[in-house]
Amino acid sequence: MKDEQKIIKPSFWQVCKSVLSAAVGVQSEKNREKDFQAASVWPFLIGGIIFTAAFVIGLIVLVKTVT
Repeated sequence: MKDEQKIIKPSFWQVCKSVLSAAVGVQSEKNREKDFQAASVWPFLIGGIIFTAAFVIGLIVLVKTVT
């Protein structure tokens, strides 16, 4: 197997960075390729769900605080 095609396990911070980049809509091609080489999609899925829930809860708290 080539070094470029090795399956990697992303770290917690790599998953956080990828999820935030996806939320904003900007990510380098190099990082995107690294994400797609990950062993499993679950860390990214769970990170995305947690981020989305935190974002929605944050918006609800912000709106209730302002009004």
